[in-house]
Amino acid sequence: MSDRIKHECGIAMVRLLKPLDYYIDKYGSWDYGLQKMYLLLEKQHNRGQDGAGIAGIKLGIDPGNRYIFRERSNSSNPIRDVFDSVYSSADAALKNNPYYDFAFVRDKLPFSCNVYIGHVRYGTFGNYNIDYVHPVSRENNWRSRNLVLAGNFNLTNVSEIFQDLVKIGQNPVDFSDTVTILENVGHFLDEEVESLFRQYRSEGLSKQEISPLIENNISVADIISRASKKWDGGYAMAGMLGHGDAFVVRDPWGIRPAFYYQDDEVLVVASERPVIQTVFNLKTTQVNELEPGNAIIARMNGDVNITEVRAPGDIKKCSFERIYFSRGTDKSIYRERKKLGEQLTGKILAAVNHDIEHTVFSYIPNTAESAFFGLIEGLENYLNNNKMDLILKSKDKIGRDDLDKIMSLRPRIEKLAVKDAKLRTFITEDKSRDDLVGHVYDVTYGIVERGVDNMVVIDDSIVRGTTLKKSIIRILDRLDPKKIVIVSSSPQIRYPDCYGIDMAKMGDFIAFRAAIELLKQSGREDRIREIYNMAQKEVKKPVDRIRNVVKEIYEPFTADEISAQISRMLKLPTINAEVKIVYQSIEGLHKACPDHKGDWYFTGNYPTPGGNKVVNRSFINFIEGRNERAY
Repeated sequence: MSDRIKHECGIAMVRLLKPLDYYIDKYGSWDYGLQKMYLLLEKQHNRGQDGAGIAGIKLGIDPGNRYIFRERSNSSNPIRDVFDSVYSSADAALKNNPYYDFAFVRDKLPFSCNVYIGHVRYGTFGNYNIDYVHPVSRENNWRSRNLVLAGNFNLTNVSEIFQDLVKIGQNPVDFSDTVTILENVGHFLDEEVESLFRQYRSEGLSKQEISPLIENNISVADIISRASKKWDGGYAMAGMLGHGDAFVVRDPWGIRPAFYYQDDEVLVVASERPVIQTVFNLKTTQVNELEPGNAIIARMNGDVNITEVRAPGDIKKCSFERIYFSRGTDKSIYRERKKLGEQLTGKILAAVNHDIEHTVFSYIPNTAESAFFGLIEGLENYLNNNKMDLILKSKDKIGRDDLDKIMSLRPRIEKLAVKDAKLRTFITEDKSRDDLVGHVYDVTYGIVERGVDNMVVIDDSIVRGTTLKKSIIRILDRLDPKKIVIVSSSPQIRYPDCYGIDMAKMGDFIAFRAAIELLKQSGREDRIREIYNMAQKEVKKPVDRIRNVVKEIYEPFTADEISAQISRMLKLPTINAEVKIVYQSIEGLHKACPDHKGDWYFTGNYPTPGGNKVVNRSFINFIEGRNERAY
């Protein structure tokens, strides 16, 4: 993605199902689980680089000893920073005990735990403070009331959940979604513990007798079910209770992903399938997807079960996971990304008038590589069919020279642009000087015939168009091509996301700005005000009755008309080449990613009622000039 957007967080859970001495004997090290957690987070660093954290719980620790451990960092290299700190404290403990035994590991080594949860994050809305880095915790002297959470989530109705906490008498110290959800789950945890306490107390048991009974009989599924009843949004959330119960829960619409693997030694959960495959050397079929609305729960005694905690809704798994966010090493994701590129073959051929001989094909950035491979396969299939037709339809015998000319035609694949990573790092948002931005990429000279060749460059998506306009198109134009065709393997991004991706403001989308401009150019500017008035009425309705009226901004125009306007908007007066923008179709997206129908940022079809409220509010903010999130 040439435009920098921040996106999904990544979660991980490791639950060791054998006693710690088992792993020491078998693997020769005290930190088997800790090593796995490190790898799970490193393999998910693509999902978050602004912060990282881990937490662990030891089982069977006597009162008076620490049993919950947590380490977080928001440094420039947070994962390394977290584990450097963890191992430094372990090394200090081992310094005088190099020949440790199980009792020493259990009692004295920090982070020699039975269960871990970990998290990598992007600060989606600018909350980079260490307090917002997961895992977050809620502490109590009763083990069963301790709660640690780490999540990949965004909810559209955090303010309503916050008010519910206030109504029951709480006084949350922060309005953030992280703190609100922590206190929300914590409230229902408290209720569950108190209910069990009253039950056992009525049976004449002492308080000391009651605590272990509560720990053995607490219903994590009921707590999650009751806490999440009003959640509107996407989430995959991991959590631990102080006595050792652990869980991961997924939203009922399947918006956020979660996968798991279990054998007799370990239960592991992560946000992506190939992460688990790589870390545990597994086949694709051995890693399972946690179904929407389900929670996988590991009890303190090692029992593991999967329970439905929310009735599944209209399943809308995020298609952006397939296009961009998740690692492309997943078997199905790799194939889907190739298919996205292949399906653009016809549009691209039309854009260059089928002149493959005078067209150079490339991709920017590296995440678009799989789609590029698919495009090249599509072009090769087109050429092979053409070659067969020429040979079969020839009435005369084809000479060797003519045959050689026919067979030699193939797509011209070149590396047109290379990112200068150091320069990109130097140019922060508040230093975005155009002359510097224009040099973020270096071009490869001598591969384009000036004034003759076309360029086709595929990207995985085009959000704002800023990098294209200020950098990529400018540097490609230095090679003096006849035409520059920028191709997006995803459809036009028209609507805000409210489930985790940093795409929350209407004015950021080049497709939206193009539609607004077309309305003005065609004398329909009054329609903008009419839709604004409609949106104001909609947001006052009960949330389940709100319609997405912003769709009407786009209705007068075809996708091709909006693409043409985007092409005009992205071409600076200093650009000599013709510029054309080509987008994937919605139909093409669904054909390539048939199991991931979540397309609300393209179509405006939100999976939860809160999405319609957010999009209308975002449009109102745009009209009123408010540069703020809509939820």
